[in-house]
Amino acid sequence: MMRSKLTRRVVMIAGGALALLGLWRKAWAVDLAEAKSAGQLGERIDGFVGVVSADAPPEVRALAGEINAGRRAEYAAIAKRQGVALEVVAQLAGEKLVQRAGPGEWILDADGRWLQR
Repeated sequence: MMRSKLTRRVVMIAGGALALLGLWRKAWAVDLAEAKSAGQLGERIDGFVGVVSADAPPEVRALAGEINAGRRAEYAAIAKRQGVALEVVAQLAGEKLVQRAGPGEWILDADGRWLQR
């Protein structure tokens, strides 16, 4: 019984994180999509974007920083409402974002390696 309640809560947290991320991300969608398709940015399992290419231009690195700052703020708000740690929300969102990565996009695996879908 306790496990079932916890599972439902985790699913609600993950769903809420992705819904808010979807709304916030619309402003960055074109730039993020372009950077992902160019192989410069990818999704990390911790819920944040990462710089894939060592030679990524400063603009791409700045974009990653801005996106991650926005994600961190959204995760913090969700975590506060749900009474859980920010890392829990970020990890759940990260798992979903990695699962949703499209063909050709880069994801950072649990061992710290970038893999192309």
